[in-house]
Amino acid sequence: MAHGHEQHGHDEHAHHGPKTLPTSLAAPEVLSAWRTRALIIAVIAAAVSLLFLGVAGGKSHMLRAYLLGVILSFGFAGGGLVLLMLQYVSGGKWGLLLRRPLEAMSRTLPLVIAMFIPLAFLAKKIYLWAAYTTPEATEQGLLSKALNESQAHSLNFKRPMLSPTSVIVQTVVVFGILLIFMYFLNKWSLARDADPERGTERSFDYWRVKMENLSGIGILIYAIVMTVVIIDWVMALDITWYSSVWGLKFLVGQGYGVLALGVLTVILLSKVEPFKTILRTTEQHDLGKFMFAFVMLNMYLTFGEFLIMWSGNVPEEIPWYLNRIRGGWWYICTLDFLCHWLIPFCLLLSRDLKRNKQKMVWLTSFMILARCIDLFWIIEPNFPDAAANLHMAGNYGILAYITVPVAVIGVWAAYYFTQLMARPLVNVNDPHLEEILEPEHAH
Repeated sequence: MAHGHEQHGHDEHAHHGPKTLPTSLAAPEVLSAWRTRALIIAVIAAAVSLLFLGVAGGKSHMLRAYLLGVILSFGFAGGGLVLLMLQYVSGGKWGLLLRRPLEAMSRTLPLVIAMFIPLAFLAKKIYLWAAYTTPEATEQGLLSKALNESQAHSLNFKRPMLSPTSVIVQTVVVFGILLIFMYFLNKWSLARDADPERGTERSFDYWRVKMENLSGIGILIYAIVMTVVIIDWVMALDITWYSSVWGLKFLVGQGYGVLALGVLTVILLSKVEPFKTILRTTEQHDLGKFMFAFVMLNMYLTFGEFLIMWSGNVPEEIPWYLNRIRGGWWYICTLDFLCHWLIPFCLLLSRDLKRNKQKMVWLTSFMILARCIDLFWIIEPNFPDAAANLHMAGNYGILAYITVPVAVIGVWAAYYFTQLMARPLVNVNDPHLEEILEPEHAH
């Protein structure tokens, strides 16, 4: 069984029989270099971002751009957790390759929680629910024409959920729940490898059932609580907007980004041990097909939402889309469509591309960039000055959307690499290990 491959050393004739794992399964030194590089990029991006403090509208755009970086980081951390649970429920060889990267992503949740703290303190700068906290304040805003009637009605109607106290309580509860799942899945993963009976059917079955039982309900709970966070911190940027598939769309978007980052990590690590031994072309191809499925599902949900809203032609719903196709935003919308959906969809149709490491590195990197473009298209048009800012006539503050997210993601990436270095990169007590060590021609 799989425990038999804990024998160390390389077999010069591995291509004639099963390969053996290398002597050390520890994370390679290259991760330390990646962490240093990420921190350097983050510091440089943060220093450049400070220049926007002296630009008209720069502070507002820095906060909005910071929100983009935080939501993307939450997508990687929370998405890593839910994909980890999905792997335990579904099984499959792909999970053995991605398990340690997904665990490392999930363990960045404490950092993501810390990133939300500045947003909580500065919420009134970008959220109406934080600026108008009482019916009296809302009425005053309506009289001063700072609010329109639709916004005032939505504020009063949604106040039980969207108020500073409610949002903070909801966010704390949600992250508390996610930390519980993160803790047990990561703890049990190490205990699984340390099991004295590892490599036996009894051990495999015990840990499979245990992980499945937690992950099955965990996926459902995550979908619910993640929706709460996304409604509070993203959808509520436009207090009048609502969508029944909003949470599911973000859930799929998180999977889209997490798979891109996970596959990128695995392929880059395959240049050195232990991934050099365990990443076969077969599994890389499977991961590419999995990415393709998420690209298609992302397209389906987003277009379905648009089609239903547009055909309904309800005055409360259509403005959200009009704000994203008028005033120059049509170009961003087109760019989002091309980068986030069309290009990955067309490229992932190619069998040869999915089996080519260098091309997959470029594609996965591009998909992470496309995820940033999509979040920009979702976040920025919620603000009254969004259309004018695209013309760049003295509105250089919008360039903060380039530097600030880079700084935030640079910090998150450095912590991700730190967590990835914290434990062996291969789970040795897994029934799929024996199969993944078989020579390629056997499949």
